[in-house]
Formats: sequence, C-alpha cells, structure tokens
Amino acid sequence: MRTEVAIIGAGPAGLLLSHLLAEQGIDSVVIETRSQDYVLSRIRAGILEHSTVQLLDDIGLGTRLRAEGQQHRGIYLQWPEERHHIDFTELVDRSVWVYGQTEVTKDLAAAREAAGQQIFYEVTDTAVHEVDTESPYVSFVDSSGRHVRIDAAVIAGCDGSFGPSRAAVPDRVRQTWERTYPYSWLGVLADVAPSTDELIYAWHSDGFAMHSMRSATVSRLYLQVPNGTDVNTWSDDRIWDALSTRLGHGQNGWTLQPGPITDKSVLPMRSYVQTPMRHGRLFLAGDAAHIVPPTGAKGLNLAVADVATLAPALTALLRKNDGSLADSYSDDALRRVWRCTHFSWWMTTMLHTSDDPFDAQLQLSQLRWVAGSEAGATGLAENYAGLPIGF
Repeated sequence: MRTEVAIIGAGPAGLLLSHLLAEQGIDSVVIETRSQDYVLSRIRAGILEHSTVQLLDDIGLGTRLRAEGQQHRGIYLQWPEERHHIDFTELVDRSVWVYGQTEVTKDLAAAREAAGQQIFYEVTDTAVHEVDTESPYVSFVDSSGRHVRIDAAVIAGCDGSFGPSRAAVPDRVRQTWERTYPYSWLGVLADVAPSTDELIYAWHSDGFAMHSMRSATVSRLYLQVPNGTDVNTWSDDRIWDALSTRLGHGQNGWTLQPGPITDKSVLPMRSYVQTPMRHGRLFLAGDAAHIVPPTGAKGLNLAVADVATLAPALTALLRKNDGSLADSYSDDALRRVWRCTHFSWWMTTMLHTSDDPFDAQLQLSQLRWVAGSEAGATGLAENYAGLPIGF
C-alpha cells in the first residue's frame, strides 16, 4: 500500500492532520493501536484555547462546539478566605471554551469518516522504517492478523508517549528534558451541575483542588494527592469532604454541591520534551514529542498547534517540493512547546503545596501578585487563553 503521508495515531492530532492535509488534496492513511470505541470514549482535557477554537471554526468543525460547549471569560484563583476572578476577555480580548477532548475527537472522526478517510484501528506491532531515507514506510499487523506495509513520502508520529514514533528518533540525535512532580491528581467525574460558572484553581494547605466541568450537568473535579495513591482508598464521601475543605465550601455563602461520582482515576504529573521533532522523513506532533502537567490546560491545545504548523510544512514539501517549512518545523514548534512547558510548570508550582512552609509563603505571595496586579493577571491570561498559532 502507498500513500503520501502515513499518520500513526487516531487521536485529535492525527485526525486533525489528516483533515488539514485532505483540504490540500494530500492523501493519508491513519494507523491506530486502540479500537475506535476506545479512542472516542477516553476522558481527557476539556479546555480549548482561543486559537484552537478559531482553527476548528476555520475548517468547518466548530458547529457542535459552539452549540454545546461553554465559553468562559476567565478563571478563579483561590486561597483560603479569598477568591479572585481573572478575566481573560477584559485583559487580552480572548476567551476559552469548555469542550472535552472526547467531543473534539468525535467531531474529527465524523468528518474523516464522511470524507472516506482510511483508518486502521486495533493494529499491533507498529514499526517505522527507513525514516532517514527518501523511502520511509510503516509496518503493522491489522485487526484481521494480516501483515501490512505502507510506503509513504513522510510519516507523522501522532501516537503519544508509548507509540513507536518517539523511539524511532536515534539516540545520537535525540535529546530529552523531563521533570517528574512529587504529586498526582485524583480526578473525578460527577453527575451534578457545576457549582461554579468558571473553573476554580484553589491553593490550600491540604493540597491543590480544582473545580472544572464537562457540561451543564456534569462536573469534573481534581485533588492533589501523593504519587502512588491507590484510588480505591478514596471513598466518594472522602473525596467530597476534601473538595469541600479545599474549595472553601461555606465561605462567603458559596456552596459545593456533591453528586454521584461516575469515574475516578489518578493522574501522575510530569513535564517532558524531546527534540528534534523532525528526523529525516519522520515528524512528531503532540504527546509523541512533549507532555505537560494539566494545570495549564495546554496538552490538547499544544498538539493542535503542532499540527497547524506541520500541515502547511508538509503541503509545501509534497506539492511544491519546497522543504523550507519542513526544515524549520521542529524549531518553529519547539518555541511554543517550551513557552507552554514553562507556563504549565509555573501554574503547577504556584498552586501545589509541599511540606515546606517557606514555599507556601512564596506561593501565597505569587498568588496575591497575580490577582492584584494587572501585569501579573495579563501574563496568566495571555498564556492560558493561548498565544496565536505560529508563535
């Protein structure tokens, strides 16, 4: 089998790339290890930056987002006895949208299915070959047990942390940077209307807490917990008690409304960047090249920005034999990657507590500065709501 671009990974990055390439008449084949049902149901991030929403609108995939998503002007920053609203729209004239990654993936998958996109689900033994030549190819075993080889002009690795693309960059050229944080998030979904109109990021001496949402009837909430926490040691009552304490239930008349918890999981926190994001005819995008802690809501948005940079680079390479954008792709993408990595680290270290009372005072001082200074609030707003694509 032959195609122009072999895309490994049918998550948002891979599906969006196939869509953007198809708009330019470029053929692709998508290869995915998981089943389609799994890909369309996995719970991931829920905040879309201004530029992500703008891109989805531009390619005609923003209709359901606009109808069912929730536009937010900003977020709340909180510490005991204080809650402050950071208004992104007022500060930088950009908003964010609450619309889960699951829903984005559904919209992209429906669009690709309607266009007849070829996608192999439930494949095994995926491997990339000859990426430093002009004739790269991907091999795998499809769901029926058939061995398949796909020859392509280029390969796009959109297959996350555990796929073969990341490891295909040779050790002699690969560099990695990593930070593992000494805490995790216990995340829950609850069938209860959100108790807030916009996200609450709460510093508390017991640990960070966050109140988010997925819809008008479903809340998404998080608690800072130690690494290695067993989710089974946290009963529903214990979770709601901790959330009530850390989010300030009863303060200034605000109440946290509990409800049935339908899902709970523990999410480790780490930062990871691998360079380069291009080796020969292999291009990396999204989690295949970088991971950020979820505090800054950057993971999905950063993957979208990668793809928005990669698609025109591949178009110029394949349609005009112009390799200039492809040659600069890694450097261009990494500027934004490192900016978002820093912002995610900054939000994480400002809000998550440790046993060090000195650190606690520094965090509270920083929170007061962000909430009380227009310059501090504008910096947070600019990074959170999202820098323009191509920054």
